[in-house]
Amino acid sequence: MVIVRGNPSPAAAPEEDVWVTPYQKLFPLWHSLSLSHQHSALPISISRVNQFDAARLDIEMSAMLKEQLVKVFSLMKPGMLFQYEPELDAFLEFLIWKFSIWVDKPTPGIALMNLRYRDERAMEIRGKVRTGLEGPGLTVTQKMWYCIATVGGQYIWARLQSFSAFRRWGDSEQRPLAQRAWNLMQRIEGLYKAASFGNLLIFLYTGRYRNLIERALRARLVYASPNMNRAVSFEYMNRQLVWNEFSEMLLLLLPLLNSSTIKSFLRPFSEDKGSSSTDDDSNCPICRASPTLPYVAIPCQHRYCYYCLRTRCAAAPSFRCPRCNEPVAAMQRYGSVVEHKTRGEYFS
Repeated sequence: MVIVRGNPSPAAAPEEDVWVTPYQKLFPLWHSLSLSHQHSALPISISRVNQFDAARLDIEMSAMLKEQLVKVFSLMKPGMLFQYEPELDAFLEFLIWKFSIWVDKPTPGIALMNLRYRDERAMEIRGKVRTGLEGPGLTVTQKMWYCIATVGGQYIWARLQSFSAFRRWGDSEQRPLAQRAWNLMQRIEGLYKAASFGNLLIFLYTGRYRNLIERALRARLVYASPNMNRAVSFEYMNRQLVWNEFSEMLLLLLPLLNSSTIKSFLRPFSEDKGSSSTDDDSNCPICRASPTLPYVAIPCQHRYCYYCLRTRCAAAPSFRCPRCNEPVAAMQRYGSVVEHKTRGEYFS
């Protein structure tokens, strides 16, 4: 049996330009998404250690230049160069800025860390992105503001602090204007330190903008070359930083320590336990010479020079004998009869 199907009733044909309207609406959105996907900057991560090391190396470079410049004026009147120390620092910072950032070159520390400044505001990468490090350098306006902030700002603040300290604005109660200016300076300094600390936390989290000046100018440090290795090794930098911090700690702690206490503590490690010398027993343990006006320490009965023992006991009430590490309770002339007296009577 043959079934013959009839043709269905023809539906209404769509208009020829019905797709034009949706295309015109969706094409700009699709075009913008494709361009943003093609031209977007690759997310890059710049080593925070490199950026901090660059700042430290720049400080060391300024210190070396300052040391050499001070030697040039070593024959001048003593103290004369100290009066113009802020001007000297500003001059050195200006020279570093002039021959590095102004001519589109990194500072010595930044160059050693294989870094350079990039203008994040004018960051418009065209074409295919390869490394994410492309981008223009700083503009002339950014360079000028960088010089004003780093060189001029630091110089003006240093001069203002020295002038206010010399005029004693903080101690002046009869001049309310000077007192207000001093309080304003302290508030500005406190706010700046708080903002710097906040910027440091943000930098440790994001890895961008080491200080407030770079953040305000949007001058970011990026790698100058993706294939160049770090110029200074981590081992050298760690050793240098540890030694600097250790030396600063010693300079802080040594004036607070008693030299006699340190000597008595180190003496057991430096003495030869197997050998004894009669000459050491007869000499003063402090000056290592034959005692002048010999006195003995009580209770250990070791002989001293009167002035050596007297000055040490007066300087340190808890003075211990360097020879036996016994606390010296009193002193007595050598060869005299021992009398039982209090410590105050012996040293009065």
